[in-house]
Amino acid sequence: MNFTGPATPLSDANILAEAARLGCDPAAIGAVCDIESAGSGFLPDTRPKLLFEAHVFGKLTRHCWDDAHPNISAPSWDRALYGPPGAHQYDRLEEALALDEAAALEAASWGLFQILGSNFAVCGFASVQDYVAAMCRSEADHLAAFGEFCRHGGLDRCLRMQDWTRFALAYNGPSESDNGYDEKLAAAYLARLAGIEQ
Repeated sequence: MNFTGPATPLSDANILAEAARLGCDPAAIGAVCDIESAGSGFLPDTRPKLLFEAHVFGKLTRHCWDDAHPNISAPSWDRALYGPPGAHQYDRLEEALALDEAAALEAASWGLFQILGSNFAVCGFASVQDYVAAMCRSEADHLAAFGEFCRHGGLDRCLRMQDWTRFALAYNGPSESDNGYDEKLAAAYLARLAGIEQ
């Protein structure tokens, strides 16, 4: 599959418009961008940033590949399986694509906001392929998917209130409290308010 695309960057106008739809401070959206993807949704080669989740691929494929492909299919989350960010994640994705295309696309988190492909319907897409195509187009598409994801899951309220603890729990799960994800979001939000992108 070809994952390169226009890689159109996000504009301030995009953020302001989505913040108005969500009813939150634009800095709250910026904070999530800064922490999830260091403020950029694409690699230098114009492919969207992704992180391949071996435990998700394992679950989606009923763990039938755990033994034969332990680096990309696992019974549980294991940080050691990630390896380096960037192009290496596409190597992992390509290995999974050869086994089960839909499950592979659903097991990767994509773009500025690192939303799993398995959430394609929540983000407003008819298929995971449509979701990935949007992730390859532009950061504005990343933002629109994030907005839908937040509205569907009630995360818009967390953004409005800057309730980073609840946001972190809902967005990335209970383990994120151990990683200080909520504190990182709070710091990024304050930095955005001060006009300093992290």
